[in-house]
Amino acid sequence: MSGLLYAAVIYVRSPVGMFVEEMRRDLHPAHLHADAHITILPPRQLRGSEEEAILQLNLSCRNIAPFDVTMGDVESFIPTTPTVFIRVAHGAYRLRELHDQLNIGALLCAEPWPYMPHLTIVKMDTLEEARRVVALARPRWDRCDDNRKIHIDSITFVKGAGERWMDLATMPLGQQAMK
Repeated sequence: MSGLLYAAVIYVRSPVGMFVEEMRRDLHPAHLHADAHITILPPRQLRGSEEEAILQLNLSCRNIAPFDVTMGDVESFIPTTPTVFIRVAHGAYRLRELHDQLNIGALLCAEPWPYMPHLTIVKMDTLEEARRVVALARPRWDRCDDNRKIHIDSITFVKGAGERWMDLATMPLGQQAMK
């Protein structure tokens, strides 16, 4: 099972998340594998056991107060990858700090790209498909009438490979973790 990778994500269960999931269903129905989420620690191999990683996340999350972020515009990682996403406009620094606080010990990874907080809409198969989806997603996202705020109060540790991921543990942030 050496092909398994691990990641830490924040599921977006708010109206913003539901809007993005509906948009994903319409724009790329073949890729409905993931709930709306913001990745905090991108997929990686562990430098320890699952138990060590979960303990590390639990201890770290106790010291991090819940916070809000606000989503911005539709963008893409073209030409690097055919990924279409919504940028975090306000509070992105909090997510970068969270990433840096958690990228240690059993979860330490030298990532190939700088961490950029975002909510993925779709990852297409080609750059041309991604360009087409960006053009469709921008006006649709502009019609989202939610305030686009996301309350961050927990992190979920997941494992998987490819498009199949499984939740291992969810850690609340701040005082909630001590209950």
